This record gives sequence, structure tokens and C-alpha cells, in this order.
Amino acid sequence: MRQNFTPHKEQRDRKTSFIVKGDNKLFEFVLSKMGGMSKTAVKSLLSKKQISVNDKIITQYDYPLTEGDKVEIDFVKRKALQSAKLSILYEDNYIIVVNKSEGLLTTATDKQEDTTAFRIIMNHLKQQDKNNHLYIVHRLDRETSGVLIFAKDKETQKKLQENWHDIVLEKIYYALVEGVVQEESGTIHSWLKEEPKSKNVYSFDYDNGGMESFTDYKIVRTFQNHTLLEVNLRTGRKNQIRVHLQSIGHPIVGDKKYGGSVSPIGRIGLHAARITLRHPATNKIVTFEAPVPEKIMKFREQRPLKDK
Repeated sequence: MRQNFTPHKEQRDRKTSFIVKGDNKLFEFVLSKMGGMSKTAVKSLLSKKQISVNDKIITQYDYPLTEGDKVEIDFVKRKALQSAKLSILYEDNYIIVVNKSEGLLTTATDKQEDTTAFRIIMNHLKQQDKNNHLYIVHRLDRETSGVLIFAKDKETQKKLQENWHDIVLEKIYYALVEGVVQEESGTIHSWLKEEPKSKNVYSFDYDNGGMESFTDYKIVRTFQNHTLLEVNLRTGRKNQIRVHLQSIGHPIVGDKKYGGSVSPIGRIGLHAARITLRHPATNKIVTFEAPVPEKIMKFREQRPLKDK
């Protein structure tokens, strides 16, 4: 069946967009709208992430289109991000989501270190278009790996930061901790306060003017001397998970700052695995996931005592 559409030209030498006015599949739709373009060429555009639907990059050939969808084709080949320290999980016109490796700062400190997640992504975006920008939304500790979100414009950054606790619906971490946790699940509730000189954060079980904080956890796997936990961060305070787990006598492996000893996996055992939020532009609920590193997920001290 013939599909009607309304074409819009945006930066004719770079992008073309169409508004869909009938149900279709993405591959067939693009093939029919691009004149003499071959099937191979359309497949190449999809595989190289040069086609988006409603500002979300799509690579799925049979992605379903409905009336009102905007299909945009960017004819400028995007250069893949070349970095061993992070990878792009998701990108659209408003946000970019990456999987950050442990040992990498989110952004520069007072020491102005060159290698940061912000600098790597900013350099990547500038290679595509010198007018591109990048803005910090939140941070992960240097030692923590996992999902990290940046904004591409000031308005999106402001919306995310000012409404973070309403926009973010879930933040899930995996933590490998010392000792055997006895409770199958639980909630740690305390007030966290940073000591100005040392910059260390301390947990108090009473309100002393600190930040009230909640951390939920449940056991994933138990070993002879360690426990793998799934942690739901209900409030996002500095070093919250690290301090809270130390406060119940189970510091994260390798976290010497907060009570941990030498790590059996060669890194701190903390990973930001999943974040679910309302997209700041579309208001749709989206989830971004970064695979749990094998060093954490497949840790083998010895035969596990039990799995959950």
C-alpha cells in the first residue's frame, strides 16, 4: 500500500527528514523515499547509525513506524568513538549515554586531569561538528564503572539536574562486598555528611544536618567470604553506596577509602548497571543498561554457597 508522507529538508547537504502518515517498517519506508538508493545503501545507513526515528537512532530494519513519526537521515557518516575507557550506549539530539570504565574521572578536578569521560566524548562530538556541545548531568566516582548520562544542550542539562529525583525512576548498581550479608534484602537509612578537610563522607543514624539517604539492597549471590548485591540507589548522595555498605560492616571490595581491603578482582567492586528515567524531551520512559563486568558478575572466590 502506498504511504503518504510530508518531506522536510534540513541542511540539504547533511540531513533529510520525513513525517510518516501511515504504518510501515523503517527499511521499506526509507527505501521508498530515497529515490534510486539501493537496498545495500539503506542497510549501510542503518548499520552506521545514520537513521533516527523521533530523534532516537535506530538500526533495526523492521522497526515499526506509525503516523506522525519523524524519520531523519543524516548523510554525514558518524565516526565511531575510539576509546578503551568508555563506549556509547545511546545517543539522540538531547542526551548521550555511555558506559564508563573504572579508573576514569567523569570530569576534571582541580588538578585539571586531561583524560576524563567528558573530554573523550566532547572530542568525539567536535570531530562530527565543531558546533556540538556537551554538559555534565551527574557523576560517577572515578572507581565506579557503568551508565553515565550527559546532555547535549544547556536546556536539557537544566531540566535533568533540576528535576533529577522526579525524572529518574530507578538506579541499579551491582556491588561485590566483603563478608557474608545475612539479610536477604534490606534498606539502609541514614544521614550523610562530608568532612570538609578530608572530603570523606560519614554516615549518622540521626539527623545532624547531613543529607538524608536511602539505599535498598538484595543478595544476588553469596560466597564463603563475599556477597554480590543488587543495590537500588533511592537518593543520589556523594559516595552513598560506598559509605552505606561500610556502615553495615560490608565495605565494597577494593574500596580502601571506605573500609575495604585489597581487592580480589583488581578494582573496586561497584558498577552502575541500569538507570530508568523519563526522557527530558519526549517524556517517554527509557532504560539504559551497561553490562556488569565479568570480574564482578562472574567472580569466583570458590563454589558459591547459594544463588538467588
